[in-house]
Amino acid sequence: MTMTIHVDIVSAETELYSGVAEMVFVPGKMGELGIAPRHTPLVTTLKPGLVRLELPENKEESFFVSGGILEIQPHVV
Repeated sequence: MTMTIHVDIVSAETELYSGVAEMVFVPGKMGELGIAPRHTPLVTTLKPGLVRLELPENKEESFFVSGGILEIQPHVV
């Protein structure tokens, strides 16, 4: 069984995504950041760009963000 991480993507107005992913890629301030399950806790800023989710069953979903804050916990992004 593949490990997953819970992902919540929210804006000031609404929740854009809430579910699980096998891997998450985000546009961090210092470059792209790859987040896997059990990632070290981290809080950082995001620059405008694409958030890409690798989902179970070889599916993928992407969201554009105009910037923001990223909080990573071992099982939640």
